[in-house]
Amino acid sequence: MNSRKSRICLLPAILSFAAISLAADAPKLTFKFSTVQIKNAQDTRVYGVNNAGTMVGQYIDSSGVAHGMKLVGKKLTTLDDPSGSSTFCVAVNSKNMIVGYYTNSSNILQAFIYKNATFSDIGPSGALNSSAYGINDSGTVTGVYEDSSGLSHGFVWNGKTYKTLDAPGATLTAAYGINKKGSITIQWQDSTGNYEASVYDGKKYTTIDVPGAVSSYAHGIDSAGDVVYSWTDSTGLYHGALRTGGKYYKFDDPQGTNGTYGDGINDHKLVVGVIHTNGGSTAEGFKATY
Repeated sequence: MNSRKSRICLLPAILSFAAISLAADAPKLTFKFSTVQIKNAQDTRVYGVNNAGTMVGQYIDSSGVAHGMKLVGKKLTTLDDPSGSSTFCVAVNSKNMIVGYYTNSSNILQAFIYKNATFSDIGPSGALNSSAYGINDSGTVTGVYEDSSGLSHGFVWNGKTYKTLDAPGATLTAAYGINKKGSITIQWQDSTGNYEASVYDGKKYTTIDVPGAVSSYAHGIDSAGDVVYSWTDSTGLYHGALRTGGKYYKFDDPQGTNGTYGDGINDHKLVVGVIHTNGGSTAEGFKATY
């Protein structure tokens, strides 16, 4: 990987908007959006946020090279796993431990944890591919791995042992967010090829699909059990959604003309994610309060 500066300047939030959710079965909830974009970057994506407001994700620089990133206010730190390329930073906890994945020299996805300024590979033994998607304040990590037969399973890792997660009836399973209680958001594919969303509490899987969605992709989960999603409509367009207090609130960033993807959430009514503009060719990050 080419050497490069580890810090660059962030553009201030470009625009700020207020939008009213298109609630399926709940009263209106107001979301106030602002765009997150890295200066001179071709592409910016925000995937996770902790309670201090630190965001993690990925950007593509002006030369077309992808980097993992951490944002603290307007201060950007580039995080590239030295063992590979195309680093994706997906989740961050209150101790600033970060998890994600990178592409290794064999073009295989490899899960990592970043702590104490050091990257370490993680993932179940024998996995063909692995990606880490969630980490709570206890350091428990969630993700997905591909076994030797090419089947995808969710995993949860407590720092010592791995547990495989397979939703009942699923053709594939992935574990995403995890909160301090150990509740885990699950994405799984059904027999029709569509995606369903569940929460796993350590004993059972409870379906939490977005009403009216063709596919529901549950991502971050906060301490209260509120969940942020991406979901698709009948045309295949992606939208965001929030499940709070057992009710669902659909949302779209006004700048996301070609899709809004809800990804991360913290305990202070802040969600983050990705929007697509310019016919879907450009990605930018967003953050929204509600």
